[in-house]
Amino acid sequence: MTRTLTGSGPVPGEDGTGTPPSHSAPRSRRRRQLGWIIPLFIVMLAFAVYSVPPYLTFDPARSRVALSGSPPFFYPLLVAHIIFGTVALVAGCFQVWPWFRRSYPRAHRWTGRAYFFLGVFPAGVAVLGVAPFGHTGFGGNTGNTVLGVVWLLTGFAGWRMARQRRFPEHRRWMIRSFALTTSIVASRLWAGVLFAVQLPRLDSVYGGDQQAMIEAIGSAGVWLSWVVNLLIVEWWLERTDHTGKPKSRRRPR
Repeated sequence: MTRTLTGSGPVPGEDGTGTPPSHSAPRSRRRRQLGWIIPLFIVMLAFAVYSVPPYLTFDPARSRVALSGSPPFFYPLLVAHIIFGTVALVAGCFQVWPWFRRSYPRAHRWTGRAYFFLGVFPAGVAVLGVAPFGHTGFGGNTGNTVLGVVWLLTGFAGWRMARQRRFPEHRRWMIRSFALTTSIVASRLWAGVLFAVQLPRLDSVYGGDQQAMIEAIGSAGVWLSWVVNLLIVEWWLERTDHTGKPKSRRRPR
């Protein structure tokens, strides 16, 4: 990112050299950005509208997550994680939107503060009290716990890079952080894919035990949801420069 959560960064042209871009190029880039930022906002808002309302009642009976056998602090921490995590989802969309970052640097900084201090940090701390006691089995609980730790670490690294005005590193860490933030949405997609793959094997592999199949799907989906996200992001970061443009790949002579 060329801006920061806590201070203004350099104001380069689109190529990072300080050269003012042409008028047609920014319009073309804005159109391309709208092609992915609008669907991103729609998906994140739709997920929030579907997932959050039951927890705003603070009624354990409306929880979409099983609570039987959970410790007393499980549900309050679950609600906190969901509410703060939703802030991270929405604020993160603004943070990864290049046009918003360049056009409204002050808003970008304040949105970044909200992303970390009202989103990732409290949601990550809360999930560390929830994940070990979840109902996705040992594998899934372990995956969610590791995800919580890595989520906090990447978010903190992005905030620290911004504080040190190391903006290219800040951008890379924040992209990683947002990839982990969106893992909750990706987990739902993976659950659908894995269910379609495993259902024909219900009798042969799981002996007709549908609950065993669901637990196996949940455990695998937890890991896939964030590990695959990180792998994709790392692949993309290795092939782009600090402005998001593809790196020139010259063959050595």
